[in-house]
Amino acid sequence: MAKKALKQLKEAVKFLQKKYRHQPEVGIVLGSGLGNFTEEIQIEKEIDYSDIPNFPVSTVEGHKGKLIFGNLSGKKIVCMGGRFHYYEGYSPEEVVFPIRVLGLLGIKTLLLSNAAGGVNPSFKVGDLMIINDHIGIDMRNPLIGKNIDELGPRFPDMSEPYKKDLVEKAKAVAASLQIEVKEGVYFCVSGPTYETPAEYKMIHIMGGDAVGMSTVQENIVANHMGIPVFAMSVITDLGFGHQGKITHDEVLHYAKAAEPKLAAIFKELVAVL
Repeated sequence: MAKKALKQLKEAVKFLQKKYRHQPEVGIVLGSGLGNFTEEIQIEKEIDYSDIPNFPVSTVEGHKGKLIFGNLSGKKIVCMGGRFHYYEGYSPEEVVFPIRVLGLLGIKTLLLSNAAGGVNPSFKVGDLMIINDHIGIDMRNPLIGKNIDELGPRFPDMSEPYKKDLVEKAKAVAASLQIEVKEGVYFCVSGPTYETPAEYKMIHIMGGDAVGMSTVQENIVANHMGIPVFAMSVITDLGFGHQGKITHDEVLHYAKAAEPKLAAIFKELVAVL
């Protein structure tokens, strides 16, 4: 199984390297409603997920389904315009397949973004939260099964899942742009249902500041491959203490409203990497 997985990864990488000859330094994953960030990129090549060998295809509204190569802040980057989720019916291995591909393409840093529900009582809709840690006990670990030794160790260290130096650089960037940012723990759930009031309360008690349905599996495989990770959530709805009806349309609306601030931070962060 591991040999087959590695073969599929190499097929995808070989295809992409023929389409785009440069090695990207930074990989970026855009979450729900954050696809307009690609307007900041000097695009050199766009490739539909459906054209890439062995690649999954996005099925969720707000995810464009394209791999975008180009320049941002003077660096070669590759951007995922849409990600994959466990709740779509994909296996954890399929969810993280693109991250593996980005790693094999040679990225040195991975930037993740997502739309998340606010659990910290001090949060409000539209806030940006730098993720400094996560809780992923509700999410199946993508490293279960035979380890692919060519990609990383059997038991990867997770003592610093989100690199502290990247967090500090992002905070300095945000301060220079006069953009307020929060910082906290991202709690990952499988979805696709939004959380019940009791679940929000549990997540708060367990130490979560925001809750979402992505990011953690991607983070795990990036750490497995030795790729430093930075991640940021856009708080698009409020849970604990503010429970009300939540719709995906509202999540997309508030993500798009906050996107310019996230884009500005990501753009300047790439510049100082």
